[in-house]
Amino acid sequence: MSDEISFEKISTENFDDFISLINKLAEYEKLDPPNKDGIKRLKNDGLSKNPKYKAYVVRLNKKPIGYIIYFFTYSSFVTLPTFYLEDIFILEEYRRKGIGEQMFQFCISIAKKTGCGRMEWCVLNWNKPAINFYEKYHPQPLTDWQYYRLNKDQIDKLAK
Repeated sequence: MSDEISFEKISTENFDDFISLINKLAEYEKLDPPNKDGIKRLKNDGLSKNPKYKAYVVRLNKKPIGYIIYFFTYSSFVTLPTFYLEDIFILEEYRRKGIGEQMFQFCISIAKKTGCGRMEWCVLNWNKPAINFYEKYHPQPLTDWQYYRLNKDQIDKLAK
C-alpha cells in the first residue's frame, strides 16, 4: 500500500486535530499555544460564513501530520491578490520525506487558481531547516522591507 497524502479543509470534524497540530508548532517554536479563548476565536474565525483565514489539515494515510493556514491580502501596485502563507507545519518525524514539498505545491496551486500576483511568507531567522527548504524555490528575500508589528495590547492602548 502506498502512502496517501490528503488535504482536508478545516471543519468541526477535524478541528481538534488542527488545534493539536498548532500546539505542536507552538512547542517547536517555543511559544505559548492558543489559550481557551484563542481556540474559540480560531474556530469562529476559520469556520464562519466569511472566514478570516483558510486552513487545511494534512493527513498521511488518514493520520493528521501537518497543517496550512493562509489568507489573502491585496497589492495596490501589482493590482492582484497576494497569497499570504501564515503557517505551514509538518510534524518532525514526517519531514524530509517530500511531504512538505507537496504541501508547498498545494499552496502554489491555490495561489495560481485564485489569480494571485504574489505569494509571501516569513520564516524565523533561527529556523535554518525551513530557510533551506524555501531556498530551493528561489524566492526573492524582501531585504528592502522592514517588518513591524503592533500587538493587541498596543493596539488597544493606541486606539482613540
